[in-house]
Amino acid sequence: MSKTIGIFVGSLRRNSFSKSVAEFVVSKSNSEIKFEIIDISKLDIYNQDFDDDNNAPESYTVFRDKVKELSGFLFITPEHNRTIPAVLKNALDVGSRPYGKNVWDAKPGGIISVSPGQIGAFGANQHLRQPMVFLNVLMMQQPEAYLGDIASALDESGKLVAERTVKFVDNYIVSFTKWVNLIAAK
Repeated sequence: MSKTIGIFVGSLRRNSFSKSVAEFVVSKSNSEIKFEIIDISKLDIYNQDFDDDNNAPESYTVFRDKVKELSGFLFITPEHNRTIPAVLKNALDVGSRPYGKNVWDAKPGGIISVSPGQIGAFGANQHLRQPMVFLNVLMMQQPEAYLGDIASALDESGKLVAERTVKFVDNYIVSFTKWVNLIAAK
């Protein structure tokens, strides 16, 4: 049975490097695992009052229902000020509430961090792992994926083409698929 993995892109930028990588991953969907980009750009900023007053915005409800259906999660993110982008943190918060209804709970996850710089958004990658402990997302530990100098791996249309990077991401997807299947078997 095919498993659907939601890809959460931490960049809203029109020509986002992270989105280019996400689109490459989506193109690797097969009969075993389907990758789907989940739009987080329309989520209202999390405010507990909405849940407390039973008046959650429709964007919360649609997002939570979608995430509940997923078999796992892949976060593809840049680094903003040495941490994760606010839009990604907001998605984590919306999905984790109201208390006791965490839609992220006990599902497999992975991270690919992306940067035009050399360190591949290491800070964002490591910071994103911290809330996963509380959210009980079962994160793949190895291989880690830090894609530095990403601009040179894309063609002029934003497609991932650099052979070395394509091979690395392909191998990451193989490992991630094994991880998802391992968790699903438990």
